[in-house]
Amino acid sequence: MSVLAVRSLSKAFGGVRAVNDVSFELGRGEFLAMIGPNGAGKSTCFNIINGQLAPDAGEVLFEGKNIVRLTPREIWRLGVGRTFQIAATFHSMTVVENVQMALMSHNREIYRFWRPAAARHRERALALLAQVGMREVADRPSRALAYGDVKRLELAIALANEPRLLLMDEPTAGMGAYERYALIELVKRLVVERGISVLFTEHSMDVVFAFADRIIVLARGRLIADGDPQAIRDHPQVKEVYFGTGKAISPGAVP
Repeated sequence: MSVLAVRSLSKAFGGVRAVNDVSFELGRGEFLAMIGPNGAGKSTCFNIINGQLAPDAGEVLFEGKNIVRLTPREIWRLGVGRTFQIAATFHSMTVVENVQMALMSHNREIYRFWRPAAARHRERALALLAQVGMREVADRPSRALAYGDVKRLELAIALANEPRLLLMDEPTAGMGAYERYALIELVKRLVVERGISVLFTEHSMDVVFAFADRIIVLARGRLIADGDPQAIRDHPQVKEVYFGTGKAISPGAVP
């Protein structure tokens, strides 16, 4: 059984069909990239899967359960994590406290204010930070972090929920080439170790073709291609969408 199955998903805004009869599946432990030009429908599709938008039609099945119309928090509780294009952390807290808060939420302890929180799950939080290369800055205010480190912290926060599916929206946005490769290499290593399935959107084709197990391509709300990196690179309709000609997509191209 697929971890994620999207079936005939559609969403319109006024007269514009942002997502138009999109279907695809994601296997356990698979690293699946969703790409497409601006306006292709990637963010809308992502937001429907995550519960931020309700579709006009279709189903989103997580481990066989239809999660359409559940809230993002309910979906998160089922084991679906998410990182965002613009990373968000609690700037008033230290790095480790951000992860501790995620662990407390995972254990449904957020509203137990009568119990001291400073030491709760600290060792587990430190272990997660060590896994993303952030152990040495655990007690630094998160507002003092460089952007690449904020992305690593966001990953540790997502892993605190022990997700079986991780949705990553533009995980390398705003990062240089070295940082992009380092972050995605880290993500792939961690999710492979845990058997986590990942669906990610990404504009940097160097990242997509270097790391994705499989790629799906959206254009004007429709799914136009689904295959391994070589098949997508050679796909005539994908070439047309990105370049308007038969020019091949190179691994280093950025649309």
